[in-house]
Amino acid sequence: MGSTQFGKFHNFCRDSTLPVCNLFVRNNQPPNKKFDGCALTGINLNDDRNVGNLGSILLCFIAIFSSLFLIWRSERKRAAVGRREMQLFLVGFIIISICEIFSVGAFPLSDSVRKGFSAAHLGAIAATAWLLFLNAVVGFQLIDDGTAISIGLLVTSALVLFIGTGYIALDTAFNWTGRFQASHRAPNQNIGLYILYLLFPLICIVGFFLFETFLVVKVLKEKRPMLYLTIAGLLFAISQVFQFVISPHLCNATSGKINGAFFETLFNLGSVMMVWVFWSSITEDDWPMPVGGAYS
Repeated sequence: MGSTQFGKFHNFCRDSTLPVCNLFVRNNQPPNKKFDGCALTGINLNDDRNVGNLGSILLCFIAIFSSLFLIWRSERKRAAVGRREMQLFLVGFIIISICEIFSVGAFPLSDSVRKGFSAAHLGAIAATAWLLFLNAVVGFQLIDDGTAISIGLLVTSALVLFIGTGYIALDTAFNWTGRFQASHRAPNQNIGLYILYLLFPLICIVGFFLFETFLVVKVLKEKRPMLYLTIAGLLFAISQVFQFVISPHLCNATSGKINGAFFETLFNLGSVMMVWVFWSSITEDDWPMPVGGAYS
């Protein structure tokens, strides 16, 4: 049963508001009924126009400003290992939040604009998850952090993922080549996006938590950072439960006013902030002062 569902998004799109769903239909927002699920109506404006997921939209703005603040705080931690790499991860999260405003937030946008933001959203998720995983690798200092080689590898590999995933998403949406449009075999099926949007980020996130756990427990031999890391993991897990399990129940209970997207955004933001707190707890703020308290 599981193998026959591989690559299919129909059930996900029926139960949740996902950016990938915009690629398969003209408009993932009401009055579209293609997915036969609970239609997210949100707030009615006029002329049958709606703004849905308003809570998610507001949280995305909070996420953007929170990430900018954390980037600034990271800049002040001059001796921290992986400072630039953590800032790159936060930049990726900012891009995700900007795209989410227009892909998950139910603005009355044109079809092509929504698809464009949705494609960028998927690319940003794949690239940012990869950057998170590389942040864990940087912690082992196999390559000196903050160097041109380290930053160059991170940026180049993340751009490759962003462009590659984004292109597949755009080709799926606009059917440029027909190579990634698989609707003739199964409704709303795309194996490439299934791997890059769902499976690959999950592997990166799990890898990050495993690598960081080994680093803290075996190398640093500390306990407190594990509390922050565990909270980050729990918040992320809760966000996914709201997105994929609780969402349709919320939608039905509120007659389409809200679904799990708001809570997914909320707990994801909390998870990212706890990741930063965890990183901050295992790094130094500044270089130790030389003996005597002054430079010669």
